[in-house]
Amino acid sequence: MPLAMRKNVFITAAITGSGGTQDRSPHVPRSPREIADAAIAAAQAGAAVVHCHVRDPETGAPARDVSLYLELTEYIRASNTDVVLNLTAGMGGDLVLGSPEAPLPPNPVGTDMAGASERVAHLAACLPEIATLDCGTMNFAEADYVMTNTPGTLRSMASKMTELGIQIEIEAFDTGHLWFAKQLVEEGLIQDPVMVQLCMGIPWGAPDDLNTLMAMVNNVPSGWLYSAFSIGKNQMPYVGAAVLAGANVRVGLEDNLWLERGVLANNAQLVEKACGIIDAMGVAIMTPEEVRQELGLIKRDPPG
Repeated sequence: MPLAMRKNVFITAAITGSGGTQDRSPHVPRSPREIADAAIAAAQAGAAVVHCHVRDPETGAPARDVSLYLELTEYIRASNTDVVLNLTAGMGGDLVLGSPEAPLPPNPVGTDMAGASERVAHLAACLPEIATLDCGTMNFAEADYVMTNTPGTLRSMASKMTELGIQIEIEAFDTGHLWFAKQLVEEGLIQDPVMVQLCMGIPWGAPDDLNTLMAMVNNVPSGWLYSAFSIGKNQMPYVGAAVLAGANVRVGLEDNLWLERGVLANNAQLVEKACGIIDAMGVAIMTPEEVRQELGLIKRDPPG
């Protein structure tokens, strides 16, 4: 397909993620206040959207406690920082099997399987403008770990998120995930405009070579809004690749810890570097309000 750059793009800052990065950099935020402060700084640096997970404040381990999400969102909203809030709904589908010769029962260390209602409970409490839906099951990096999202679970989660009035961001790690996202739209469980995050380079999903990126882009239906990112050392090159492919941009410590070789980054620095790349390409960077207008989002407070 020919290049079809957008005239303007928005930056999503993925603040902390749920990977085991908490002990690899002092800049990975742990507590709700630290995550909120990092999100606010990223917004001030030019991110229109902040994508947030929560962690155990003491250990830094990934968590999904509703109380931690409420604390996080209250901090961000109380700051009066204009930013679109995007919360993950990816937790609660972690399956760690036993050895190859004895896969069952699952290993209790690392396994966290929850029902659809439990997986979106924090969304009902916090009412973010956007929430992610990992649209498929995948072998995910570690030997015996499976990111588990069955069609039935995804249908239920999508329905609940739509009923809450939350914009769903489809996280697609391979072309089959886009295939199922189209099915969710056909069934009326997700409404247009559909928002897609193309997640590239995560073992063992879609590799981040440019041929595969364009295969993913070519599987996004016309009229859908999409972003793309890669992890690690390719995060910043992918800012340019995403813009050239007609996508929006994502950077942040969830996907990459480094500003340059030997220099650990914070989220605001990664956003600032991305802004420089986008600006040098002659493309405008969107504000949160412009994102809301394009997606039809309504900024709101949690119930009560």
